[in-house]
Amino acid sequence: MDKTQRSPHSLGDLERFINRNILAVQPYAPINPPSVLEQESGIAQEQIIKLDGNENPYAPSARVKEVIANFPDYNIYPDPDHRILRKRIAEYTGLSADHIVPGSGADELIDLVFRLFIETDDEVITMPPTFGMYEFDAQIAGGTIIEVARKDDFSLDTEKILAATTPKTKVIICASPNNPTGDLIPQDDLVKILETKIPTIIDEAYYEFADSSVSKLISDHENLIVLRSFSKWAGLAGLRVGYGLMSPALASMLFVIKQPYNVNAAGQRAAEESLEDKDFLLQSVQKIVSERERLAPLLKATNFLEPYPSNANFILCKVIKGDAKNISNALRKRGVFIRYFDNPRLQNHIRISIGTPEQSKKLLKVLEEVGPS
Repeated sequence: MDKTQRSPHSLGDLERFINRNILAVQPYAPINPPSVLEQESGIAQEQIIKLDGNENPYAPSARVKEVIANFPDYNIYPDPDHRILRKRIAEYTGLSADHIVPGSGADELIDLVFRLFIETDDEVITMPPTFGMYEFDAQIAGGTIIEVARKDDFSLDTEKILAATTPKTKVIICASPNNPTGDLIPQDDLVKILETKIPTIIDEAYYEFADSSVSKLISDHENLIVLRSFSKWAGLAGLRVGYGLMSPALASMLFVIKQPYNVNAAGQRAAEESLEDKDFLLQSVQKIVSERERLAPLLKATNFLEPYPSNANFILCKVIKGDAKNISNALRKRGVFIRYFDNPRLQNHIRISIGTPEQSKKLLKVLEEVGPS
């Protein structure tokens, strides 16, 4: 079934038993893997240029493949407290293990934090345009989204954020770098938000591409929660591993409510080995950053795209000539998959994940073919 649509089947009398918060939820629109794209497009997987999911175009550490292939205990439940993984993350982040909660991707941790703080009709402040999972998870938890739109240049309107807080505000959430705009939250703005004492999530899924973090503020602000992912920099999107950095008190509460084996054995071992081979992986990150900086002026040179500065592994572009949807569809027919946006805050925009130089070459060639004349 298409996950972006509700089931066509009637629930009948069962509907009155279903959580009313769930009935109101609009499904999140996910991206599809190459195997599905092949079926939809008729283009062989090996011919597909997949630049729609902000995934890492480079392979994970060879140590990951080896450890997963040779792991002897898949018949045994993994460590529910993630002791080795938390130790490795502690060494990587400089925060002690009691500050760390691993999750099945950062997405699970967003869901857990919302469950921890939100009751029905509590408010969650977001700053659109931003990651759609924030609204999705808030709805499931029964919360009400309060949107404080970013300025025209996509910077935060901090004064409006502060003005939007009420006694019902339970969580403020912001990505840094933000998806899909690629900008960072200024630390001075964050400190003003943290001074409200409202639980504040900073989603740093793209941290390694920016090399800029707010995690050092955790020691002075017990309401700060920083989320990160192994999906992007370490190339483990398919294994779903993330982690949260927060006060030990909040970490203890999340351990109470999380599923005991929420990160499976393969995911734990893959993340552990990735951190042991971080120098190799950070070389791949640098390749992506270099390609991002090389690609941006080439996109601008098309004369129909206006790229925004980015601190992540993608570039958001405004389509200044032509139609974003038409361009996206034309690219798809030629085996190049990107994301397009056509909503009030991102009218006529596309987002392009950073691939290899060879993938960029194909992208630019196809853009030249399909762009407005």
